[in-house]
Amino acid sequence: MNQISLTDVLTALGDPIRLAIVELVFRHKGEVPWGDLEFNVNKATLSHHMKKLRLAGLIEHRKEGTRCFISLRRDLEKTYPGLLSAILKSKRTCPYALVAKRTQD
Repeated sequence: MNQISLTDVLTALGDPIRLAIVELVFRHKGEVPWGDLEFNVNKATLSHHMKKLRLAGLIEHRKEGTRCFISLRRDLEKTYPGLLSAILKSKRTCPYALVAKRTQD
């Protein structure tokens, strides 16, 4: 696994869509099926944002057949304890409403 750069993490979270994606995964405390995410953006744009989050070290993905699941990197909290909690606690509402099809557990 690559090292996680604080600069890369903060840059990635500077985009409201990427911040909303991370918030959803953070709140679910586990994997989120990619197909359950709905945004007011096209699939190519969503894919672009997922790639940016993955390259920044925020998320990882797992494929199971034709399905893809995303989750926060397990070592993110160990590397930067409390960072995501603090950022998400202070964030403003995202103009792009993210809706998950599945209900929160």
